[in-house]
Amino acid sequence: MSGTEKTKAQAEQAKGKAKAKEMAARALGNERMTADGHTGQAKGNARQAKEDLKDTFRHH
Repeated sequence: MSGTEKTKAQAEQAKGKAKAKEMAARALGNERMTADGHTGQAKGNARQAKEDLKDTFRHH
């Protein structure tokens, strides 16, 4: 995985996992903010899976 793509994936995952933000959103009943956290995490996970797949084929 290229360093740039790996960094992007990790940043998106971290953005989605911002526990303080997610906990505050839940406490306030802010569904949009909670959904934004889930979306960011899903995007980061998808990017990470794509890069892992590329690495797998690159090493064979």
